[in-house]
Amino acid sequence: MQPTAPEINTGHADSPSVLRALVPVFFYSAVVGVTTVMLGPLLPELIQHWHIQDAQAGTLFTAAFAGQLCGACFAARRLRASVLYGAAITSAGCLAMIWATFHVALIALFGVGLGIGAGLTAGNILVGTVVPSARARLLALLNVVWSCGAIASPAIVSACGPAGLRTFFLIASALLGVAAVFAIMIPRSGKSQSEAFSSADAFISDAKPKRLRIPLTRLTLLAFATAMLLFVGAENALGGWLPTYAVRINPSASFTNIAMYFWMAELAGRLLMAIPTNWFSEATLYRVSAAMLFLVVILLLGLPHLAGSGIIVLTILCGLTLAPLYPLIVAFLLARTGSHPSLGPLFATASIGGATLPWLTGIVSTHFSSLRVGFAVPATAALLLLSLSVGITAKPSWGKQEPG
Repeated sequence: MQPTAPEINTGHADSPSVLRALVPVFFYSAVVGVTTVMLGPLLPELIQHWHIQDAQAGTLFTAAFAGQLCGACFAARRLRASVLYGAAITSAGCLAMIWATFHVALIALFGVGLGIGAGLTAGNILVGTVVPSARARLLALLNVVWSCGAIASPAIVSACGPAGLRTFFLIASALLGVAAVFAIMIPRSGKSQSEAFSSADAFISDAKPKRLRIPLTRLTLLAFATAMLLFVGAENALGGWLPTYAVRINPSASFTNIAMYFWMAELAGRLLMAIPTNWFSEATLYRVSAAMLFLVVILLLGLPHLAGSGIIVLTILCGLTLAPLYPLIVAFLLARTGSHPSLGPLFATASIGGATLPWLTGIVSTHFSSLRVGFAVPATAALLLLSLSVGITAKPSWGKQEPG
């Protein structure tokens, strides 16, 4: 059976059929932004609620990102269904978290991640294909909408109060339920995905599509996959553990504010990242950002007695220096491959970083009885991202194709 996609007029972004597809996806993206990053602001309360160590807390990230990896693998089969059922599965996972013990929570968070992986991947494909002439603009807007949800997550946690775990999960579950209902508005079509998108020049295949090699050497391909893995791992290790660290070094600190500062700084960094390229190249911006990220995390490691203002400044710097890295990695990759149909598994490797590096941070923290030492994990990731710049920032040679 051929995969199906919505039958959409791909001519104009303001046509009724396009709006019917985009509005539910954008609403879903905002809501799922709340749940994607919720472990960061919730972690201090969850650790206290279940009386668990950092090593155990790290497995919560692993469960969620393992679910995302699995969900992303099946998302492209039926896009409308992936958004609808993805929202419903994530809603059910959040509902289960209300009564979950620690071990049940691992299963519930896997379900949360499964729905996020399916829904977000399908949503990006839908938004990126309905209006090819506005693809970049719409995808950038989708990322901003998701970031707004991520910023709202710690604010909702704070509004729920110190003992508001159940209230937060109930709100998240309800919002995702509404997103699932809205997803029904996405146009349904009996056409195959290839037929629906061929007119948009976005997806061309037949019943048995020919497998094409990505025009990169295995070493270069490994470099890009590793860079994606390291970025997502470092982002979630810092975004997930910084609120907990802030409370431990300064009990009067608001962990929800720390999480909000991190995601707001990353959003601001991405909105402003075009400005530095007026003075130097994207490759230089990548190297400077990776080097600055490494130095900022080293400061976290080397300053054991940070004041409240110090942790806020370093949190904001972490978000700002992280911000340009992933868009630049993707830009360097697409400059050498174009919209290659076999890039999906490469992007899926990013979830492996999200599943492992926050967990490793918890393992190191428990072993040395110091979360500050645990930040050696994202510091190492930043250093490796810098070292990979030689392989991933090289300009493409259009005159000859790299062997697959």
